[in-house]
Amino acid sequence: MTRDDRNDVFGKMLLRCRSARRCALAWLFFGLSFGLMAGCTSLPTVDRYASEAVPLSTATALGKIAQESIPSPELSGFRLMPLGSFSLDTRLQLASRAQATLDLQYYQFQDDETGRLLLRALADAAKRGVRVRLLLDDFYTSGSDTLFLGLAAYPNVQVRLFNPFCCVRNTSQLTRFAASFGDWSRVNHRMHNKLFIADGAMAVIGGRNVADEYFQRSMAENFVDVDAFTVGFIVPPLAELFDRYWNSFSAYPLESIAMTSINKEQLIAQFNERTGPKTTPQPAKLGPNDILGYGPISDDLDAGRLGLIWGDAYVFADYPDKPFESKAGADPLETSVTYNIVEEMRKAKSEVVASSPYFVPGPRGMKLMQGLRDKGVKLQVLTNSLAATDESIVHAGYSRYREDMLRMGVDLYELSRSRLKVNNRPFHFGSSLGRLHAKVVVIDKHLSFIGSANLDPRSASVNTELGAIIESPALAKELLNIIDIDRLQSAYRVRLDPSGHGLQWLTADDEKEMILNTEPDSTPWLRLKLWLLGPLIPEELL
Repeated sequence: MTRDDRNDVFGKMLLRCRSARRCALAWLFFGLSFGLMAGCTSLPTVDRYASEAVPLSTATALGKIAQESIPSPELSGFRLMPLGSFSLDTRLQLASRAQATLDLQYYQFQDDETGRLLLRALADAAKRGVRVRLLLDDFYTSGSDTLFLGLAAYPNVQVRLFNPFCCVRNTSQLTRFAASFGDWSRVNHRMHNKLFIADGAMAVIGGRNVADEYFQRSMAENFVDVDAFTVGFIVPPLAELFDRYWNSFSAYPLESIAMTSINKEQLIAQFNERTGPKTTPQPAKLGPNDILGYGPISDDLDAGRLGLIWGDAYVFADYPDKPFESKAGADPLETSVTYNIVEEMRKAKSEVVASSPYFVPGPRGMKLMQGLRDKGVKLQVLTNSLAATDESIVHAGYSRYREDMLRMGVDLYELSRSRLKVNNRPFHFGSSLGRLHAKVVVIDKHLSFIGSANLDPRSASVNTELGAIIESPALAKELLNIIDIDRLQSAYRVRLDPSGHGLQWLTADDEKEMILNTEPDSTPWLRLKLWLLGPLIPEELL
């Protein structure tokens, strides 16, 4: 769905449906009213041709650099990327330097300047003979079929849709959900993974989708996020996980779902015009270094050797059929990302620090935290405040547990949109609204999780996710520094009101502590909406 697609009749009836969880609730409450629309709920039968990732080869420049940079075969190297500008540049550098293959897997790939910039880089790579495979979840593709068909029209390019909607493809998500009447249990589940692999040698993992707001290029709102550039032992397993999704029965060739009467030459011509310099300007030049002191990745690639943090790491992703075998709200499968995160947290001896934009612990999470607190483990959680979140319904689920978490001794921090604007750290948000989107966990200052999974029921049992666990005190230290920048400079500390009733939000401005007794930066209407929605929300859909 493009951000400007707001004229649909159902979009006028309800709040704009910007996420799978919001559409899930909207459909739950209003879907029966749209039942008469249902006329197309089946997907086509297609011939799927399996393909496999191209392994690292020193015949490619990226492969040679990666191989020569690895100190030991069992190690993986990482560079954290908290700044969107550096993160986008890394993807563009990999796309422009790839010689064999590019494999991309994303939940959201927006038709905006950032999305078109990366699509242009993929098309240019394909023209050089690079094999391009792009796997997209179908939730955010509404209105963009022609654009992606234009990319797929290039030789050497394949585009597939994961768990696609069957019809009414140029309408809003809510309309597509309504048209899938009778197929609700399928379309509610989405592929939330994010992965970028170049030449089987270098990869980017983390929480960022492909859209302006994830790379600090939006004038209205931007996300505080972090992902990681990686090489070494971790990359072949990532490629295997990509193949598992690419070759799954839930991945459909784009051409089998998105129909058009335009021939390939016309599609390519439209694509070239759409992704040309008039509509897709190049990003601003990068500064000399980011907030961690790293320069642009191009400096390392030009020099032929990578400066990274090295450690032991393993990756995991939910099975592609997890959404169709796991019931919403069920216990996490042992093969799931959530299960692996929880098991590592359970082993903590001294400290767990987590950043999750959507944090709904539920009864299982509360039991886990109580067990950790009983062992004396310190727990710290950074999440969005009500005013900062783009999912107020999730905040309603989270707010149910705030007082109980505080009573058991959990340190809670909520990102403030107003404080983020005046943060003197170089995040460059300016007047735009900032929202937390980073999904990371640091355990005992040596073990880190980076990936796509939120600490909420939807990531646990509804969507598929991908992530990595990394054993490295140096990387853990950098992640903690990134979290602390947000926690200390841009967040409120939440505590129980000394009176015993309600909560307080604490912050310091000009060395003077401020205490607030209502949800910071929020309007009375937003608080009323939260109060009204809270009791009605099925937690397993959050």
